[in-house]
Amino acid sequence: MEELDYNTEELRVEHATLFAKLNNEQKEIYHAVLQSVAHDEGTFFFVYGHGGTGKTFLWKTIICALRGIGQVVLAVASSGIASLLLPRGRTAHSRFKIPIDVDDLSTCEIKKGTQLARLLQKTALILWDEAPMIHRNCLEALHRSLQDIMLDDTRHENNKTFGGKTVLLGGDFRQILPVIPSGSKHDVINASICKSPLWEHCKIFTLQTNMRLLSRSLDQTATGEIKDFATWILNVGDGCAQGIGPNVDDDTTIIKIPNDLLVSPGNNPIQTICSTIYPDFAQNFADISYLQHRAIVTPYNDTVTLINEFMLSELPGDIKTYLSCDTISKSSSSTRDEDFLYPTEFLNSLSFNGIPNHKLQLKVGATIMLLRNINQSLGLCNGTRLMVTHLASRVIQAEIISGNHIGEKVFVPRINMTVKNSKWPFVLTRKQFPIRLCYGMTINKSQGQTLDIVGLFLPKPVFTHGQLYVALSRATSREGLKILIQSENDSNIGTTKNIVYKEILHALH
Repeated sequence: MEELDYNTEELRVEHATLFAKLNNEQKEIYHAVLQSVAHDEGTFFFVYGHGGTGKTFLWKTIICALRGIGQVVLAVASSGIASLLLPRGRTAHSRFKIPIDVDDLSTCEIKKGTQLARLLQKTALILWDEAPMIHRNCLEALHRSLQDIMLDDTRHENNKTFGGKTVLLGGDFRQILPVIPSGSKHDVINASICKSPLWEHCKIFTLQTNMRLLSRSLDQTATGEIKDFATWILNVGDGCAQGIGPNVDDDTTIIKIPNDLLVSPGNNPIQTICSTIYPDFAQNFADISYLQHRAIVTPYNDTVTLINEFMLSELPGDIKTYLSCDTISKSSSSTRDEDFLYPTEFLNSLSFNGIPNHKLQLKVGATIMLLRNINQSLGLCNGTRLMVTHLASRVIQAEIISGNHIGEKVFVPRINMTVKNSKWPFVLTRKQFPIRLCYGMTINKSQGQTLDIVGLFLPKPVFTHGQLYVALSRATSREGLKILIQSENDSNIGTTKNIVYKEILHALH
């Protein structure tokens, strides 16, 4: 297995280089984790830190240290994009076979005696990045499965947390929490990992030093400006950015956006934000270096569709249309009349988050995003961005423009995607290319992406915890962030809603 196949000598050399660059905060965590592994203590850790505090750098150092001495480390992340930043990283769902529909009694789909079960028995450390965005039921399913897998013949039960394995989680609770369809604030908070009974066993560390600032050779004025910008974004994330007027409620404030970040809507706000973020598009539409570092983010899927349709119309060339094949899964239906009740035309009209629409329109040169994990070792995961290079009838050729495989040409096939929706008494199977246009994306989808130029388009305000913080923190600099807010009247120009669930942040102290 690839998890047991490493050049330990190379890893030890890399580890020496990485370890020498750790700061004191990082070293404290490093030593605590390695001590837990060395003495088989089975400690449960969480490392809390915003972007730029060196979480990924710390993960790589710990991974090199343990793999360099022949230990097994399973590195996973909650999203495909985040998993690409980890050496031999995978998504947690694929690595641990976590069910798609989890409840408070779920376990992972791992049978005792299988290759994966034996690998988990040998594992010294489980490292899970971007953990706050997953449902607590996923973490608890892994906990129950590890207790079962690590149970030996001499005991009737295993009460240890995660079966006695050392587990290291990381992430930023200021970011978007688990998505609960039609869920209330209470539902979202209750689904968070910090509300799990496992959390009382967790040892929490915090990384606070902004390593991105220290790594730049800047004069004092430039460093101060970057620091002020980073502090403002953190204040937004903590819910303590200065508000205007009384708070809407305990979690919602109205904040003023600095004037230098604002873009005036003009007569056509979509055209305005598109031309601001994609200037001279006609000359640059096929330039990967132009496309890969910029995107428009917005809270709602409907707005994303409008942005992408506008950008497609600006792209030269002919449109090619792909229609999906939509069917009802026979095992999901309890009536023989489903074909009569739900004709194909009706199924075609349905749209769902996370799967493409029935009608997919593309052009050669269009920027697209994958909506499924296809092959993580090739960088093809949910959230990977690509540029279309050829449109055939049964396959799409594209060039990767994000992640670690930029410039590589790949083929994207049609696949079957299933979707359950409590609104309908059936499971829909849609065969379509697992992609959508990607000049714009939802804020939720942008989490984990880092971009030089970001346009935040707010025809309506954000609607849940962490969205404004995630959108603002996608940009690598103040100069690269532009915000267009459609105001209802002149009195609130340049202001917008910020939502932060303080109860979640208090759980870390």
